[in-house]
Amino acid sequence: MVGFAARQTLANGIAGILLAITQPIRIGDLVTFEGESGTVEDVRLTYTFIRKSNDTRLIVPNERLAQSTIENHTIVDPRVRVEVEVWLPPSADTKRALEALSGEPDQDVEVSLIEKDGIKLTVATWAASARERGSVAARVRASTLEKLRSEGLAFTPE
Repeated sequence: MVGFAARQTLANGIAGILLAITQPIRIGDLVTFEGESGTVEDVRLTYTFIRKSNDTRLIVPNERLAQSTIENHTIVDPRVRVEVEVWLPPSADTKRALEALSGEPDQDVEVSLIEKDGIKLTVATWAASARERGSVAARVRASTLEKLRSEGLAFTPE
């Protein structure tokens, strides 16, 4: 029994050394591991700590990280793509909405879905780091709503 526990600790330690040498993830990277996304907070010898967007921590044994696929969203570029979805009424002037929202630099706007209940637009831009994505998304949401309201294009309560 002691041998099995020691084997697992040793395997986690060796995996931690391999992670330190190869650096597939670094502190501050935005990663997705087994369907869970978050920012790498700490990489220790035996465990890696990932902070999820709801401020909970995912604690992963390094042996599992070394054996699994990790999607690192920021390994090449620390910027993070931020997408915000907004809905227009089905009768809205989509061309006018796209023109109103396309004026911002480094911001893309596209019609991403059309349904009987409305038209979904996706507004995308970049955050300088994973840590800033929430505040950037909030800013884009607010400015998008303001622009659509000024054009008379936003949903209005009945």
